[in-house]
Amino acid sequence: MDCHEVSSSSGLPSIYEPVLMSLVIRLETTGMANQEEAEIQISELDLLSSMFPYEDEFIVTDQLAVAELKHYVENESAEMPSSKVQFILNVKPEISNASMVEFSMTCALPLKYPTVLPEITVRSSLLSRSQQIHLNSDLKTYLMQNCSVTTSNAVQSEDITFTRLWIYSHHIYNKQKRKNIIDWAKELSLSGFCMPGKPGVVCVEGLQTSCEEFWSRVKRLTWKRILIRHREDVSLEGGGHADIQKHRKFSTLEEKSFDAHGARGNHMDLGQLYHFLEEKGCADIFQMYFGVEGH
Repeated sequence: MDCHEVSSSSGLPSIYEPVLMSLVIRLETTGMANQEEAEIQISELDLLSSMFPYEDEFIVTDQLAVAELKHYVENESAEMPSSKVQFILNVKPEISNASMVEFSMTCALPLKYPTVLPEITVRSSLLSRSQQIHLNSDLKTYLMQNCSVTTSNAVQSEDITFTRLWIYSHHIYNKQKRKNIIDWAKELSLSGFCMPGKPGVVCVEGLQTSCEEFWSRVKRLTWKRILIRHREDVSLEGGGHADIQKHRKFSTLEEKSFDAHGARGNHMDLGQLYHFLEEKGCADIFQMYFGVEGH
């Protein structure tokens, strides 16, 4: 399926608009206190529950967050909830010239929602990786352009930040960890590369929120040592798909091997790594990783 074949004048695929608008219809409300925002979130969850009554359609992934939210609404002296409400919508809309289109929409409601925008990511097995990147970029742009609260005290627009993380690990041997790195990057629409062995090098680039989610998952795994060696952040005023693509140095995220040697075949040729980085316009990173200039 080509996502542009079903696009509307807003640039957002038309099959997504009804569901999306049901999530952000209250964003025009302004000047609310925290208690009111919490009440609106609960009302919206109830609305979604009635719109998607089947168990596999509407899935709240953090029941504790919902319980905290309800407790906060019912008790004026209660502390603000500590977690965002998160849920998944699994939708199967019918469209013309096709029997069914299946997609899932992962949503997180910030504590200040709806005075700040929801965090929404759409996934579908019918979309290619590039289509999925494009769609989620357009979704964020659509939200910013059509659903931002405009008050004197609210931010009228949000700059999107493009981020590149350079991660260093003492070693990366484990096959499951290597698979996780590839799978998570694909899920989060990140590009870059992973060099397994000793030392291990991982570079991911894409939307800042996606990079931070990737790092949050990776660092929870068991490592002898892992850290972010260097970070690059670029604010994108437009934040559209073209702006994001323009800043990428890598087209996808793949595992790279540079003439592995050593007793376990796990030591990479760092000279080849340097030339690879040089080709990508990242030669200065080599010294940040290893403390010496490449050649």
